[in-house]
Amino acid sequence: MEASKLQIQALVEEIKEGMFKNVDLYTLVSPSAYDTAWLAMIPDSKEPFRPMFEDCLNWVLNNQRQEGWWGVCDSHGNPTIESLSATLACIIVLKQWNVGQTHIDKGLGFVYANLEELLGENYGGRPRWLAIIVPAMVELASTVGLEIVFPDTMKGAVADIFNRRQQILETEELVERHYELPLLAYLEVLPSSYTINEEQLVKHLSDDGSLFHSPSATARAFMATGNKSCLAYLQSLVQRYSNGVPPAYPIDEDLIKLSVVSQIQRLGLAEHFVRETEEILEQVNWNYNNEGSSAKLINLFSEKLHKDSLAFQLLRRHGYRVSPGFFCWFLYNQEIQDHVDMDQEYFSSLMLNVHRATDIMFPEEYELEEARSFARKSLEKTLSEGNRDQHDFAIPSSRRVIQHELDHPWLTRLEHLEHRMCIEENHMNALWRGKTSFNRLSSSHNEKLLQLAKMNFELRQSVYKNELEELKRWSKEWGLTDMGFGREKTTYCYFAVASSTSLPYDSHVRLIVAKGAIILTVTDDFFDMAGSLNELINLTDAVKRWDSNGLNGHSKTIFDALDHHVKEIAEEHLQLQGSDITNELQDLWYETFDSWLTEAKWSRTGWIPSVNEYLATGMISVGSHTLTLIASCLLSPCLPSYKLRPPRYETLTKLLMVISRLLNDMQGYEKEQEDGKTNFVLLYAKENLEVDIEASIAYVRDIIAKMEKQMFEQALMDGYSDLPKPAKNLHLTCLKVFNMFYHSSNRYNSDTALFHDIQKAIYAPIQVETPKPLKPVLPLPLPLPSGSTSKDFKTTLNSCQFDRPSFRSRGSLAAQQVPWLTSRNGYKNIVVPLKFRLSFI
Repeated sequence: MEASKLQIQALVEEIKEGMFKNVDLYTLVSPSAYDTAWLAMIPDSKEPFRPMFEDCLNWVLNNQRQEGWWGVCDSHGNPTIESLSATLACIIVLKQWNVGQTHIDKGLGFVYANLEELLGENYGGRPRWLAIIVPAMVELASTVGLEIVFPDTMKGAVADIFNRRQQILETEELVERHYELPLLAYLEVLPSSYTINEEQLVKHLSDDGSLFHSPSATARAFMATGNKSCLAYLQSLVQRYSNGVPPAYPIDEDLIKLSVVSQIQRLGLAEHFVRETEEILEQVNWNYNNEGSSAKLINLFSEKLHKDSLAFQLLRRHGYRVSPGFFCWFLYNQEIQDHVDMDQEYFSSLMLNVHRATDIMFPEEYELEEARSFARKSLEKTLSEGNRDQHDFAIPSSRRVIQHELDHPWLTRLEHLEHRMCIEENHMNALWRGKTSFNRLSSSHNEKLLQLAKMNFELRQSVYKNELEELKRWSKEWGLTDMGFGREKTTYCYFAVASSTSLPYDSHVRLIVAKGAIILTVTDDFFDMAGSLNELINLTDAVKRWDSNGLNGHSKTIFDALDHHVKEIAEEHLQLQGSDITNELQDLWYETFDSWLTEAKWSRTGWIPSVNEYLATGMISVGSHTLTLIASCLLSPCLPSYKLRPPRYETLTKLLMVISRLLNDMQGYEKEQEDGKTNFVLLYAKENLEVDIEASIAYVRDIIAKMEKQMFEQALMDGYSDLPKPAKNLHLTCLKVFNMFYHSSNRYNSDTALFHDIQKAIYAPIQVETPKPLKPVLPLPLPLPSGSTSKDFKTTLNSCQFDRPSFRSRGSLAAQQVPWLTSRNGYKNIVVPLKFRLSFI
């Protein structure tokens, strides 16, 4: 185990060095094979038969995947639909410069072997960028002698894509769209009818000389016009990133930082990067307060909303005071909402991020409620549109991740299991949607983070397994395992504690809380079902005196286990803090025993308390504060001992006590009604005759929802409580445990409900899905069908396109005046051989 810790620490330091210490943030984002290939197409101004940016061409040659493709893979290592356009661009540029024939053959082999899989009907509706780019790349391949022959089974899918392009080109203006990248951002693949002169182009160039911050579009703009600003942008880009250019440049650096922090958090690695996270969030918060959200670097509402919702989520959870308006601005733009509603699948990743940003609401934050409702409806509509393949290119997070988010509120999910799911799903390298693909964390950094996350999770499993065995021995040794009545919940108690929060590996707090929970469960059952009223009175009196004289049987067993437990805590606190808290611990436990005795007397005498009287006792008898406050004394910084003295508890603690009781009562009212007992749900219905049980449950849910919002604010924001931050976090942890147990059913009373979760948390190895085998690369060169010619191929291709549009003229220059790879403004004498020209541009 010590060796594992050392390995983890070494990898942590390596990641810190490579991702946080004086690092160029762009190196954290995967380079774009598609954009790099387009830069490699630009001929040198002095030697037009060689590329201007040879490093880009070399990158293409050196970065083909073993299976023959270029580009990005999905969460399981398989090529995505985005890899099709990237692979076509790369083989085209290699063919253009007559190099890398083996690469070309292998790339074409991949395309032929996997085209049906990538473009098949199982992918459903295809995104706009695909319809714009892929047909153009197929046509461009034809101009350099790379004939893509579609199998008969693909004719329908190909026709759909070409017709979709036709529809887009006929209905959209060059720069009319406000909520997606305009057509002009895809200049590199627009047909020849889009004749754009330099004057028109300059109107849309950014200050840095780029066309919508797109390297590929800017490369095409330079080839068409020779614009010096475009050239300066491209030269600057390549000088900075000779090893493959990014998919966009510049990128908002705060967005990169936030994305990295989010990945680290979701993979369960927050404990290793505390200082780095604090520094990033502090800087991001300052930037927002002083500069806004860097809108100059963001062209799309989707990218801005992604960044703003991600920043809100992270800043709020780390205690920064941020208002819902931080990202809810989209609610005041009906066009944006309509745009999302028209294409839920395309924006599903964005809506998932918005939904997550609304997990933590404070009182009266109605904007967050509206944003959550909008995002939820959009995600539900996405899921309702049929069972599509799990490798759906439109969603970086699989459908089951979205379903998980919708089915299980954040408060019901335990951190340890969430970390496991993120490791196994491995969607975290998809950062945000770009022009032709999702911007992703570079493969080397992603692999290191995943390796660290897996090692970290496995070490925790090892620790948890050993601690659970120790706890079982303790429970058996003190006679709590086989009491002969009630619930034996040793494993449940430990699982809940260990999985709900990421305490340090060597923390004894997990065992302390679990032991307390076991004693609570056993004693609560003894008071409910096994002990006579006289036994219960004697046991409570013994706890008050803290003297076991006169006790025997189960009473003696319970007291002795409790006495040992209190002494263990007091001794550890004495060693850590130098003060003895034995009396405070004993008083806290006595308060809990006394509440159990009161409830037992009610039950056995038939007394029906008022709602207020019941809740005043029930919020103590549920025991959540007993566990939380005691454990907080062993954290660092620790809870001051005077905070243990009942009944002067902080508001945060009281909220936890009431919510825990109500959650328990909402799921236990039927059994308690059968046993002749009462609880809040039953009492409220009894005191309000016009209210039935369902309405009473709804009333309780409403109380819980309001109190949870108050509790979030109390725990996360300064100024409400002087409890130490670790103690506040532990209160939220306890709240999550009770929600996990009682949100939709009484999982705590079930012997089987948590079996699979316990297995995944403690015993089952991580299951990272391996890439499915690709179809074997076909031998090349592939002949055209017998007896066919290149002319026949073009006829076949045209038949797939059906009615191609007669495009409107978009500029003052005729198409033939702006041949591809022929430039103006000093580049008039550059004439590239005809076979290298794009006939459709």
